[in-house]
Amino acid sequence: MEEYGRIDFRDQISKNKYKTLFLIVCIFLVFLLMGFVIGMAMGEGFVFIIMIISIIISIIYVLFSYYKSAEIAIASVRARPINSSNPDERQYERLVEALTVASGLPKPKLYVMENEMINAFASGRDPEHAVLCVTSGALKKLDKKELEGVLAHELGHVGNYDIRYLTVVAVMVGMISIFSEIFLRSLWFKSGDNDSKAGVVFLVLGIVLAILAPIIVWLVQMSISRKREYAADATAVKFTRYPQGLIGALKKIQNDHGESSNKDHKIPKATAHMFFANPFKNWGSTHPPLEERIRVLERM
Repeated sequence: MEEYGRIDFRDQISKNKYKTLFLIVCIFLVFLLMGFVIGMAMGEGFVFIIMIISIIISIIYVLFSYYKSAEIAIASVRARPINSSNPDERQYERLVEALTVASGLPKPKLYVMENEMINAFASGRDPEHAVLCVTSGALKKLDKKELEGVLAHELGHVGNYDIRYLTVVAVMVGMISIFSEIFLRSLWFKSGDNDSKAGVVFLVLGIVLAILAPIIVWLVQMSISRKREYAADATAVKFTRYPQGLIGALKKIQNDHGESSNKDHKIPKATAHMFFANPFKNWGSTHPPLEERIRVLERM
């Protein structure tokens, strides 16, 4: 007797989209709360100025990364274009071609990263500018159905516009971090004009929020990233109609990571969030536990 009922992949995709939107709204509300509290403590004019500054800096920084995301990702892991004369890489290309036909997505540019671990990632600002990269270890160690499941998961990220979701989140998190930093630094230059009890209370609340808000929104950002992983798993099932392939790949990754050490990954930590599975043991929480992903997939 099963402890839990079956999960429809459509429900899983929809549920994670709503959860993502809810978490994005939460980040926005934190930003507004900071603006209100600090405005009461420092004055509306001060808050308006630092809001504008934080928004401009965050947008400029993140948008550059957004439009160059594919190039930056490929260069950071030193990936190379596929070699169609190699049988493993030719199979990789054929699987992607079949999946793009099934999903209606354009074929992304395909790359291979020389690494013995089983992993993959997709990047690009939209399906028309997407890239897909797998490790040489994935091509060697996964069978056809398992590799198909991994590739379908990555195409799920592309089809779900996860780069756009995460870019919006990065802009908002950046705004809060910059806002907090400017406010805390400005306290060095604050005069003691507002010495009312209300002013002091709002100032203390503002300081507490400025310290805690970046931590809170970072945790929310990690949660959003995990929701997008669940959604991509469900989308992979939608594309392949065969969750066992993805389950098999995740189980092999469990064993693969257990036998490897972090120092052998040769993967920049800044790109860890993009990968099919977190390549670093106990580092960050951008991905759900492999056991939980397998458990959810087994119910589909």
